[in-house]
Amino acid sequence: MTQILETQPERTDLPLTVMPCVVADMIEPFKANFEVLRDVTRLRMYTDTTLDPDEIVRRCEGADAVIVIGVHIDDNLYTRLTHTQGHAKCFAFGGTGVASYIDLARARQDGVRVCNVRRYGDAAVAELAIALMMELARHVGELDTQVREGSWHGVFGTELAGKTLGLVGFGGIGQHVARIANGFGMRIQVWNSHVHADALAANPEIALVDGIDDLMATSDIVSLHLPLTDETRGGITFENLNHLRPGSMLINTARGPIVDEAALIDALTTGKIATAGLDTYEHEPLPKDHPLLTLDNVVASAHAGGNTKDNDINMVNYVYHNIVAFDRGEPLNTPGDIVNGEYLKK
Repeated sequence: MTQILETQPERTDLPLTVMPCVVADMIEPFKANFEVLRDVTRLRMYTDTTLDPDEIVRRCEGADAVIVIGVHIDDNLYTRLTHTQGHAKCFAFGGTGVASYIDLARARQDGVRVCNVRRYGDAAVAELAIALMMELARHVGELDTQVREGSWHGVFGTELAGKTLGLVGFGGIGQHVARIANGFGMRIQVWNSHVHADALAANPEIALVDGIDDLMATSDIVSLHLPLTDETRGGITFENLNHLRPGSMLINTARGPIVDEAALIDALTTGKIATAGLDTYEHEPLPKDHPLLTLDNVVASAHAGGNTKDNDINMVNYVYHNIVAFDRGEPLNTPGDIVNGEYLKK
């Protein structure tokens, strides 16, 4: 049953923020931090997961800001929320990669602020990338199944120590993956279209590779950590994948659409890629009959990189402080801004 939770409903002098829907496990973290919004904004929070656009518009009536959790604001919904049936001037996203949720250029032209929570999930996503590598290398799930079925013959695995890990992208998540992989004794190399010079200077053992094809050809494991933008959409092509070493491993905890999915399936089917650990896909949720799920050399996860309790707390704190900044006319965490860790859980 849907609940409507409201803070300071009597303070009609304050701007209104609406959260038209929310993921169930996020309800308590949002409730626990209501105090952050005191004397700044009224919050009206709905506790279900509706994605019906008519219902979302109805719930957001009168909203100055909208907290967006799991909803794609397509052009029609954007127009209704900001121009024809509403006057929202801020969308506060509970996540990263907002370019796949809203037309940022249009919002910028209209003076509508879009803020995200960049860098809050670096550790969580990086740890899942490593978990996928470990599963593909050591087959823990298969070993568990064997033991439960009374079998004891085990599975031969692959050691990560001494392997070359190629990171495509070297932002916060890629850097965190590198730190963990370094502890395993892996050799690490990076290709990144925008070189993080400071990060590389602080990690002299990490090699910078000039071209993505060179990285593909010289890595045992390739892990993708690019944001989804117009430039990166479909950026991992058949030609790129064709440079991979036979028997290599591919990890994608970034965004599915950065990879040409048909090329990925071909590479996995023909053995060009030995194994893949995937957390993101071109279309989500992934249909049960999707070709990727027919391949026994794929480990699939349900876009769960950020799904940790600690990460939920980090995300809530960032979302609320972005709303506070908007209502006070202070600088916002908008895409492209540099964000420090002031609000992250310690």
